[in-house]
Amino acid sequence: MKIRCYTGITKPSFLLVHSELSALTSPKPQFTSISTLCNREKLIGLITRCQYSVSGRRSATSYKDSSVSNTNTSRIGRRDRGSSSLYSRPSLLEMKNERMEIRARVYDFLRGIGIVPDELDGLELPVTVEVMRERVDFLHNLGLTVEDINNYPLVLGCSVKKNMIPVLDYLGKLGVRKSTFTEFLRRYPQVLHASVVIDLSPVVKYLQGMDIKPDDIPRVLEKYPEVLGFKLEGTMSTSVAYLVGIGVARREIGGVLTRYPEILGMRVGRVIKPFVEYLEKLGIPRLGVARLIEKRPHIVGFGLEERVKPNIQSLLEFCVREESLASVVAQYPEIIGIDLKPKLLSQQSSLKSVIDLDPEDFGRVVEKMPQVVSLSDRPMMKHVDFLKNCGFSLEQVRKMIVGCPQLLALNLDIMKLSFDFFQTEMQMPLNDLVAFPAFFTYGLESTIKPRHKMVSKKALKCSLGWLLNCSDEKFAQRMDYDTIDMEEMESLPSFDMNTLTEPRSDDSGSEYDDDSDDDYV
Repeated sequence: MKIRCYTGITKPSFLLVHSELSALTSPKPQFTSISTLCNREKLIGLITRCQYSVSGRRSATSYKDSSVSNTNTSRIGRRDRGSSSLYSRPSLLEMKNERMEIRARVYDFLRGIGIVPDELDGLELPVTVEVMRERVDFLHNLGLTVEDINNYPLVLGCSVKKNMIPVLDYLGKLGVRKSTFTEFLRRYPQVLHASVVIDLSPVVKYLQGMDIKPDDIPRVLEKYPEVLGFKLEGTMSTSVAYLVGIGVARREIGGVLTRYPEILGMRVGRVIKPFVEYLEKLGIPRLGVARLIEKRPHIVGFGLEERVKPNIQSLLEFCVREESLASVVAQYPEIIGIDLKPKLLSQQSSLKSVIDLDPEDFGRVVEKMPQVVSLSDRPMMKHVDFLKNCGFSLEQVRKMIVGCPQLLALNLDIMKLSFDFFQTEMQMPLNDLVAFPAFFTYGLESTIKPRHKMVSKKALKCSLGWLLNCSDEKFAQRMDYDTIDMEEMESLPSFDMNTLTEPRSDDSGSEYDDDSDDDYV
């Protein structure tokens, strides 16, 4: 019987077993004691426990390897599945492709309704077609057409709730009429990008600081919505400062800006200053130019090279003398801003056909009443017919019109009353009217009748010019004379440039209603 003895050494990952043969070998059976059996059982138990321990360690190691393998497999699986996994993040490329797909759908929608989206590249657009449709519908409800949107497609980058509604609500609260919103946005759609607090409100406060009345603010914005995009320290402040510097009264600035707010957007060096200096060259003093701007501020907007200079040249071509240009412009500033040459041709032709007026006399007519270029033919013909019916010859009518072109524009009913008084009460010859046709320009009740009564009372014989062509103060002095001084026989009244530079009355700046540009039409 052989007895084997095992010696086991366990290590973390393996078991070393060494088998040894017993020194005692006997072919005969031998009986083992109880103690020996007990020792054998302990040895077998030890070996068994060691085997279980190693097996457990191997099992644990195998589980770890399996776990790592499963993890790697899971990662590979996630990469294979891509963005479809609930817990995965899309790559930058995938996000870019998705944005491109959204933009393509929005572009297709815009092209489908006639809007060209080419200028929208780089602009942040809505993430859905529905949001873009909401913006387009909102703009349509404001009255903007597809053509309007194509003129400024960047308006589609404005959010309805965050941009459009707050801006329009603010304008409405200021008093801008909803009926003007369409034209307002056509002229200045950029306002929808603006911040009410940062961009719009400071401009409104600046306008109020320029003495523009609160009730006039919305009218200013309606006339010139672009003003909301100007910087306070830029063009607006410099243009106002320049006007004050040339003599525009500070109290008149509010009225000037109310009637012509476009001045706020004009550059001094490029527009306003060259215009002022050109009028000075014509012979209008700088303070006179300031007075013209106070009364008709829109003349600053006449293009100097495009309109003003060509019109001055046309006046010279139609026999207006160079020394009279300043007087012509001062009397009728509109003449440098209208399409003048066709009007000059038309009026010269009409007067030539009716009263046989030659070019030189036509130039004198324009010098004395430049508004003649804007008169309609039919009223002029009525006035000529009235004078003929009064008994004046064609030559006398021509002489009267050259001497006082205002006869072509006066109220016919008043002229008839004045002529009746001249014939029945004054009983003077018609030649006196030919010599002083301005008689018809004086008020019958306020001037003619009172002065004629005073002269008649003193039994003075005088001409119409001596009677009428002076101020009330001067006439009162004349009434103290025993005889009429021939040196005081005054010529026909003419425009006095000094009247432009006279101090304005204190209440002149309190009201600034728009003056009609067609007083003689």
